[in-house]
Amino acid sequence: MTDLGDFGDFDAGTDADGDEADAGSAADADASADGATGRGSSTAHSSSTGSGSGSDSTVDSPSSDDTDAFETTAVEPSGDDVGIGALCVSQGLRIAEDSDDTELRAYVTRGNRSSVRIGSYLLAPYPDGAGETLFCRITGLEYTQQYHADDATEIHARRAMRSDGIEEADYKFVANLEPVAILYDDSAEQGSADSRTQSGDDGELKRRMTDRVPKPQTVIREADDTEAIKTGLKMPDDGVFLGHLSVGGEKVRTAASPPTIDYRLKDDYEAGDPLVFRHTLIAGGTGSGKTHGAKNVLRQYLAEERRYPMEDGREVGPAVVQFDPQDEYAQMHDDNPDLDDEFARRLEREGVAHGGIDDTTAFVPKVGSSSYAAGHHRAEQVQFTIPFSMVHENPWLVASSGLNDNQYGALVSVLLPRFREQYGNDATYDEFTRFLDDPALREELDESGRVHEATFDAVRRRVLGFGHVFDQDARPITDLVHEFVRPGGLTVVPTYHINDTRATETIVLALSSLLIDQKLSNDPTYDRIKETPLVLGMDEAHNFLTDADSVQAGKVITKFTEAAKQGRKERLGLFLITQDPQDIHDAVFKQINTTIVLNLGDEDAIKSVNIPSNLESKVPYMEKGQMVVYSPDNSEPVELIGLSKCLTRHGRD
Repeated sequence: MTDLGDFGDFDAGTDADGDEADAGSAADADASADGATGRGSSTAHSSSTGSGSGSDSTVDSPSSDDTDAFETTAVEPSGDDVGIGALCVSQGLRIAEDSDDTELRAYVTRGNRSSVRIGSYLLAPYPDGAGETLFCRITGLEYTQQYHADDATEIHARRAMRSDGIEEADYKFVANLEPVAILYDDSAEQGSADSRTQSGDDGELKRRMTDRVPKPQTVIREADDTEAIKTGLKMPDDGVFLGHLSVGGEKVRTAASPPTIDYRLKDDYEAGDPLVFRHTLIAGGTGSGKTHGAKNVLRQYLAEERRYPMEDGREVGPAVVQFDPQDEYAQMHDDNPDLDDEFARRLEREGVAHGGIDDTTAFVPKVGSSSYAAGHHRAEQVQFTIPFSMVHENPWLVASSGLNDNQYGALVSVLLPRFREQYGNDATYDEFTRFLDDPALREELDESGRVHEATFDAVRRRVLGFGHVFDQDARPITDLVHEFVRPGGLTVVPTYHINDTRATETIVLALSSLLIDQKLSNDPTYDRIKETPLVLGMDEAHNFLTDADSVQAGKVITKFTEAAKQGRKERLGLFLITQDPQDIHDAVFKQINTTIVLNLGDEDAIKSVNIPSNLESKVPYMEKGQMVVYSPDNSEPVELIGLSKCLTRHGRD
């Protein structure tokens, strides 16, 4: 005997024998019980059969499985889950005027976590019977612990390494939301009880700023109704097609047919001026698809049904003049052979114009001995030259070498007026060079104090070298204005064949100035330009509208800025395309209403386009054809995916 009492006498072998004996005794007891039960059953059966009832039925005893089983209870919730989660208030639920003070979070249920993306659009109805719905966007996603535990341990890490996944029930999945607008049906005040996110005959769905907080535990669901999404983002139903709404590079899908949501630019005067006359900028790096996208947009402007009212009551189709340094836009004359019938039917269902533009003409500048090869398109070609007479209206055309203010003043105030007086308005560039070669003129102007001889020599040196630009062996553009600007027609000015950068700049700026001056003039020389809606397209715009210190650059920027300001009134729209938006002068940039940004890798370029920061961070990662559209007068900032195929011919075989 020990202090442990009987436990001190424990022997493993004895205990095992004891267990066997206990098991045997238990078995004997069970057998005896079964025998008694059997005898009892026989007695009961005999009594039953001897009762004189004549029945052969017996009473079965319940089996041991039946007596030991528990009754099952249903633990699955009744009904079906609606939505993806619910608003939570654990960290507050707050709507404020300052977005930094807004606190809007939602718990996302386990089955919906994998499908939720940053940028997705959600709906949260107000349950007070007013029929209003909060339209919001996911701005952040996070996991938090369901139960407090330190999982930065060896055990947790090795357990994770040996398992196939995590137990979602151990974590909370929370989405941070940004309220965009409140959706409501304008028939609600007449007693409509329908949800304002539902389209129907009861009224038009409208939006207003977020001015009320939703209720806790409000069920949120993904926005899958086209009308609700378009209303929430302030997107117009009609207009110029740009692409399909997307989030994170994937198209937003709805329950409608087609399931995608088309994005369009306003193009009528009912809701303000058409945005084409509020100016457009397409910015994208090499290989981003900006030329592909630009062609598709221009194709919509040249659709047969596109008409704009003029002051005299006529409705006129726009003329498009596109400067083309890479010789790609004349291909818009031809159909795209890769555009199959099925794709064409989809375009027709969505009201997207496609196919080559028959009225396409390539106006080819004649520059020296350069020749233009056009084996990649079938558009008509017309050669032209820049007459030196245009310099009288825009003397900075011969100042591209960089005259200073003193030299430019001598050219404009003394030399050109004197030349025009002696030779007339139609005098040529060769006559102007002979005029400057006169030593008597140089001496006279120096002695009179009007132009110092050093200034005269500097002007003479800088205006020489344009002999291959002005007055070439072709018709002057001033004689071709009627053919150059055609309602509903596309004019392309290729400059790829010109090897002289200064000559290219002079030609592009001369033609641009002609169009802008006539558009803004109260007494135009060419009524055709004044009376036709005009889209002035300029690829590689950073080469012409740069922020430079030269006199010429200053004059160009002033002219284009004024054109941008007066564009709405004069039916003149700038359509600028660039891979270096940071090089375009701020005065012009500020007049741009619609900015379309494709992939850009340069940080300065991304900063310069002035898009919201949440979209700015996505720009370097966008694939070809993906874009961000920032057009405050058209919609909220959005992501789009352009068409996978060009609507006209694109690319060289």
